[in-house]
Amino acid sequence: MGYEINRFQGDVDEELICPICSSVLEEPLQAPQCEHAFCGGCIQEWLTRQPTCPVDRNPITPNQLKPVPRILRNLLSRLQLTCDNAAYGCTVICEHNPKKPVHCVNGCGLVVPKDELKDHNCVRELRNLVQQQQHKIAEMTSELAEHKIQINEQKRELQLLKEYMRSMRVSNPRMREIQSEMENTDVVRWVNSLQAARVTRWGGMISTPDAVLQAVIKRALIDSGCPSHIVNELMENAHERQWPTGLSTLETRQLNRRQYENYVTKRIPGKQAVVVMACENQHMPEDLIIDPGLVMIFAHGVE
Repeated sequence: MGYEINRFQGDVDEELICPICSSVLEEPLQAPQCEHAFCGGCIQEWLTRQPTCPVDRNPITPNQLKPVPRILRNLLSRLQLTCDNAAYGCTVICEHNPKKPVHCVNGCGLVVPKDELKDHNCVRELRNLVQQQQHKIAEMTSELAEHKIQINEQKRELQLLKEYMRSMRVSNPRMREIQSEMENTDVVRWVNSLQAARVTRWGGMISTPDAVLQAVIKRALIDSGCPSHIVNELMENAHERQWPTGLSTLETRQLNRRQYENYVTKRIPGKQAVVVMACENQHMPEDLIIDPGLVMIFAHGVE
């Protein structure tokens, strides 16, 4: 039936108690749907009288019963069983506990209860373990895909809201203020999400990037979460023809080179490029910054 609770050292978790005999689980089996666990003998005898789960009355048959998970078997195996002669003063913890955890000596590395060792099959157990992990990975992948769909849907709704607000700006000055506040908040949030950059070789700056390089940097900006309303502006500011007067020519860049170290720069993920945002560089001279910011692309020297 089950092991008497008073034979075990310490408290026994209620999850290890058979709901039928109120003893510690022996040769446990569990119901297929609700996963309630019972002593094997107890539940088999119960089902001869009524084909339902003793706890929640869900219908089950003997053929539907299945072994309990390994984690439950491991919990059982950690229980310490007292000697049969404890009533006569023996304080020894019995070494013949049938649920005592032992290591498999055949090389799989699993810990199994002693009474299951004779039927232990390394290949089968490892295959079951792999299948369980694969099932968990599949569930997590599915959840991740659902989250991505939800995020994309929320982004689409947010974009629609922003477009609606832009259309309202013409007729409602307050709407213009609200939209501007939202856009500024988006920019600050994005900038704060970027990693701080350190430029070690300002001489490696590419002041006239070609169309291919600009397309690569633009894609990286979009992937980093750059607000859509400033992407094109930032990319226009990646070429020296759009730079402020303090950067617009090689001569002025040479003159102002000592001030570059004062820039607050954020790295464009995965690229030898940085953004120098106006919101973070209010301390810089006006001829060295432009709204909403600069994109600086380098051949090397960005850390």
